[in-house]
Amino acid sequence: MNENRNKMIVRTSIIGIAANVTLSIFKIVIGMLTGSIAITLDAVNNLSDAASSVITIIGSKLAGREPDKKHPFGHGRIEYFSALIISMIVLYAGITSFEESVKSILHPELPAYTAISLIIVAAAVAVKLLLGRYFIRIGRKADSASLVNSGRDAALDSVISLSTLLAAGIYLLTDLSLEAYLGVIISAVILKAGCEMLMETISKLLGERIDYDKAKAIADTILEFPMVNGVYDLVLNDYGPDSFQGSVHIEVPDTCNASELDKLIRAITLKVLAEHHVILAAIGVYSINTQDAHAIEVREKIMETALANEYITQVHGFYLEEDIKSIRFDLVVSFDAKNRKSVYNEVVDAIKALYPEYTFNIAMDTDFIAS
Repeated sequence: MNENRNKMIVRTSIIGIAANVTLSIFKIVIGMLTGSIAITLDAVNNLSDAASSVITIIGSKLAGREPDKKHPFGHGRIEYFSALIISMIVLYAGITSFEESVKSILHPELPAYTAISLIIVAAAVAVKLLLGRYFIRIGRKADSASLVNSGRDAALDSVISLSTLLAAGIYLLTDLSLEAYLGVIISAVILKAGCEMLMETISKLLGERIDYDKAKAIADTILEFPMVNGVYDLVLNDYGPDSFQGSVHIEVPDTCNASELDKLIRAITLKVLAEHHVILAAIGVYSINTQDAHAIEVREKIMETALANEYITQVHGFYLEEDIKSIRFDLVVSFDAKNRKSVYNEVVDAIKALYPEYTFNIAMDTDFIAS
């Protein structure tokens, strides 16, 4: 699967390099012949796109290396750094084009368009639009942030080329040259896109919440095992596109012995890996009361009390030990609460008031799954 993914990324990037270098050569020639600052800036932008594709190929190759002693989790995160570099290239292109546009406003030069130059720019609009859609489609299919970023940049380029064509039309019809001012607007659009790409990539590097559909699919797979009553605390660590390792807690009857648990945990690990390509490095166990009617009644009452608070999303890991008058469980407090600790304390106080004869071990938990 990874081999096919890398081939898709490399093939798409090579197509991008060829297209962007070709367009850049034509636009540089046209820009020099016509004296058009907008077309020249567009040509430079195409060169930066070609450089982005080269970085994507290098990043993909490096990320595909096998794990080693120093990096036992693999090298997949390199792709995020290549996406980061592409974002910086886009930002640099925006800053450079802004500087050149301001210079053209201060020291204007009238362009000299020809029919052939406008035809080539029009063709560039179509090529970049198709290239952008292709990059985004393949990038999403391959889960490649670098390709998606390059695709967005290419789609943006098609708009830039179209605006350049529009400015040329206005000049030919009215002798009014708006190119330099258009360059400022183009620069602002490029800078905005670069900032968005940069923030999105940084967010991935920092660690985002798990995609809800992916998390639910993994939980549903684990729940297929009859001994599992609940799945909680699923945490996935992202080591690159389609490379996850993590942990989870499962709720099982208190009648399970060590041998049964060992067999169950091994079976869950293998099935999740086979179906979702996720390595569960650790599977914790919550024991649930199954033979004590009083414990079940207390559990239901506590869950009713806790879930009455709008910011409590889940109660799990409940277990009551009657012989030592002890109750333990976790409360999941929503990030929507202004003060999660305050919500937790309020609910804990309400629960302790119901059963003052028991000692409590109540953990404040976090929902790591994006819904």
